[in-house]
Amino acid sequence: MTDILMPALSPTMEEGVLAKWHVKVGDVVSAGDVIAEIETDKATMEVEAVDEGEVTDILVAEGTEGVKVNTPIARLKDEGGAAAPAPAAKAEAPKAEAAPAETPKAAAPVAPAPAAPKSDTGERIFASPLARRIAAQNGVDLKSIKGTGPHGRIVKRDIEGAPQTAGKGAAQPAASTATAGATSGIAPRQAQSLAQMGIPDGSYDLIPLDGMKKAVARRMVDSIQNVPHFPLFIDVEIDQLMAVRAKVNKMLEPQGIKVSVNDFVIKAAALALKMVPEANASYTPEGIAMHHNADVSMAVAIDGGLITPIIKKAETKGLAQIATESKDLAKRARERKLKPEEFQGGTFSVSNLGMFGIKSFSSIINEPQGCIMSVGAGEQRAVVKDGQLAVATVMTVTLTCDHRVVDGATGARFLQAFKPLIEDPVAMLA
Repeated sequence: MTDILMPALSPTMEEGVLAKWHVKVGDVVSAGDVIAEIETDKATMEVEAVDEGEVTDILVAEGTEGVKVNTPIARLKDEGGAAAPAPAAKAEAPKAEAAPAETPKAAAPVAPAPAAPKSDTGERIFASPLARRIAAQNGVDLKSIKGTGPHGRIVKRDIEGAPQTAGKGAAQPAASTATAGATSGIAPRQAQSLAQMGIPDGSYDLIPLDGMKKAVARRMVDSIQNVPHFPLFIDVEIDQLMAVRAKVNKMLEPQGIKVSVNDFVIKAAALALKMVPEANASYTPEGIAMHHNADVSMAVAIDGGLITPIIKKAETKGLAQIATESKDLAKRARERKLKPEEFQGGTFSVSNLGMFGIKSFSSIINEPQGCIMSVGAGEQRAVVKDGQLAVATVMTVTLTCDHRVVDGATGARFLQAFKPLIEDPVAMLA
């Protein structure tokens, strides 16, 4: 007899939803049989049995949320009564797994995270805001903790079970809160219900947060708080692009391929990243990672959230190939059938809201990438050419940069390389 455990569908997964059982007590399963479906934050993944055996117990009912990784979910015995191995996860439709959800319950008052500590050598100790807060509340010395998060960052799981520092105990949260308030001169914000903020109970419908919304919320808060970002704006004329696009699509029509404006943007961004490699980089505590290829993530809206499938080595691909890949990735993203390697990673992101008529906007950086490009709608505007007033189709592009990686001059050089590629796209057809 053996326990079948909740599988980890990605290196950072901590919990998931047991969406559906495909077996019941008494069923005999064979290796390769799908026995359950597990939901993470952006997709559903099938779990297969890896050996033969009889299901003796279902320990977690289908539809149960927040099932921790390695929690027993069922029991299985083989035909001889011996223990059978735990099942393997089949990557039929994985979701984008972000860093483990560390957000505390909203109902509890939350003190601000303590300032980032430093080691004995004076180097900054990298820890998530929640990890710092929990460490302060429990009297845990971050200097003694080895982080298991990205680039050695200390996260919640590293703090749990860590020994407390002598002399610190249960009274620490209040002391930390008071100290934080005294230091900043501003009382820490306390979590409040909507009723406390003037919105009466019963005047709204509450939609529970699913795994995706929790992950997106946490990642966006982490990014906006931890990344020193700034935007750069530029206008590009796309009349020639529209004309070239029409000709290209006419040529590709027999093949059933249609190139979008966004495909041109992805290609131009990839080429510009190779021309200005300093913009194709990520910040790490150990140094600046200079990426060898332009792996461009494209933002795709799906039910309940957002996912960013990647056009790998976009600088090496033609417009037809980019168009084919982007259409396929977007389709499978909405069906939640992407493989992990198709959405995890990327060195640069493109977010396009032009199809919704949005003129311009700034996006939040998709860590650990150094930049994200926001693309607005093309519209006819009055422009001045050779001292004469004229009309052109203009599109506003915003580049949001991580100042630790891409400073203003580097961001400006990237946009200087990007603009002529968009305004004269024939160069991208070579």
